[in-house]
Formats: sequence, C-alpha cells, structure tokens
Amino acid sequence: MNNNYLLSHRKEEPENGILYIVGTPIGNLKDISERALNILKNVSFIACEDTRQTKKIMSKFNISNRLISFNKNNSLIKIPKIVKDLKEGKSIALVSDAGMPGICDPGEDIARSLRNEGIDIICIPGACAAITALVSSGLPSSGFTFEGFLPKKQIDREKVLLEISKNQKTTIIYESPKRLKKLLKQLFDFCGGEREIIVARELTKKFEEKVGNNINEVMEFFRDKDIIGEITIVVKGIKKGDLNIDRLTIKKDLNDLIKAGLSLSAASKYLAKKNGLKKSEIYNMI
Repeated sequence: MNNNYLLSHRKEEPENGILYIVGTPIGNLKDISERALNILKNVSFIACEDTRQTKKIMSKFNISNRLISFNKNNSLIKIPKIVKDLKEGKSIALVSDAGMPGICDPGEDIARSLRNEGIDIICIPGACAAITALVSSGLPSSGFTFEGFLPKKQIDREKVLLEISKNQKTTIIYESPKRLKKLLKQLFDFCGGEREIIVARELTKKFEEKVGNNINEVMEFFRDKDIIGEITIVVKGIKKGDLNIDRLTIKKDLNDLIKAGLSLSAASKYLAKKNGLKKSEIYNMI
C-alpha cells in the first residue's frame, strides 16, 4: 500500500499552541467530518459562539470537552485570554453556531490577533451557507460578491444596495426571516422586479427550500407567508453593458439639481441624457 495514502488517513491529533477553526454543519449534523470530530474531542477546550448550540453536536457524537463562550458580545474580553492559553501550549478549537467561524462573526478578529502574535491557525473545513446556496442556485459562480448581513443604518444599507444593483458578479446575502420581505422590497426598488434571484431557506435540513426565479416571483411567493429558518439570498449580476436604472438614485439626483437652481424640465433633460433615457421616462419614474 502507498505510504502517502497511509499518511493522509492517519488520525490527526491536535498540537499544542494552535487554534483550530472548525467548520460545523449548517443544519444536518451528519455533514460534520471525522477530522472535525477528532479535533473537537482532543483539544484542550472549545471556544463556541453559543454553548447551547455546540452541546447539540457534543451530545450527538458523544464528545466530552470543556466549552467556553466566544461571541460578538464578549470577544474583546476573551481574545487576550485565548492568546495567553495558546502561548502556554494549549490547543483550542473555535466553532460558530453553524458553518465556518469567521464568516459574519468575531472569528475574523481572533484570527487577525493570532496572526499578529505569530500563533499558528489551522482550518478544518466545513459547510458554508453562502457557498451551498451559490452552487445550488444555478446562477453564475465563477465570480461572486459576499455581503453577509446588510448594514442596518439606512444610508449605509442603500449604498450597498446600489452597489449590488450595478454589480456584474453574483451577490450573496444573509438575512433574518423577519426582515426578508423588507429586503426583497428594497432589492426590487434598486434592481427591478425582473432581476434573477434565488432565496434559499433551511439549507441541508429536512424542509430545505429554494425559491426563484426573479424578484417579482419571490416577493409574490412570500407575500402572505410567515417565514422561519435561516435565509441565504443569491442575486444574479447584470450583464456587461446592460443599462441598470436605479429609480431612487435618479430621484435623489433630480432633487439635488433642482435645489441647485435647475428647473424640473432642465434637470430631467440632463438626467435623461446622462442615463440614456427619454425625458418622459424620468417623469414616469418619479
């Protein structure tokens, strides 16, 4: 038998002074890897986003290890302690509630701190909702933008929505079920109802669901529904050279021009020429 094969399948034991970023299932617990389970069993302790969620994995696979809480509310306090433990030779696993730590959670903060300290980090790959939704959406995946959860502040949120509306690459967004309908309306305002979109819900779970094909259809599908579960949205980019008309931006530009002293007619004529539209189309949009 090939010795390289034997080496690649040798049971991996955690080494001292290393942080293991461990990917965990995003829904179906059977998706966890043997390598991840071995690391979770044998590190000095596990730093987790929510101990209650991690205990479900521990119970399912009969793992007994010490857990500490590490999340956005306590990360600034916990990072120095974790750095100290690693320098003392302890091995530590970092997990989030689901998926890969460092995606929309403080895992990126501790990774940056450890890099600055010269401490080793090893990633144990696992599921990621963004990639799972993307590759099963049928939308272009050779280039994409991941936005995570959009900003809550309106001015910052609208800036990102405008970037999405003009992006030629596929965009991936996370959203809570309670805010999905509001986000869909905003995507409609910025991208138009015909933009291709897939809303993936409860990925890898029993009631996994993917809804498309465009924003109009998805808004209609969810209109009278109570929405539950984790939501990942995949938005198709525009084709190079396509005209993307953003009504909110045009309306803002029109108001700015009028405040600067231009008449409605003159401002509309200028914006029509700038955006390759007829003057009447500017009137219709506002």
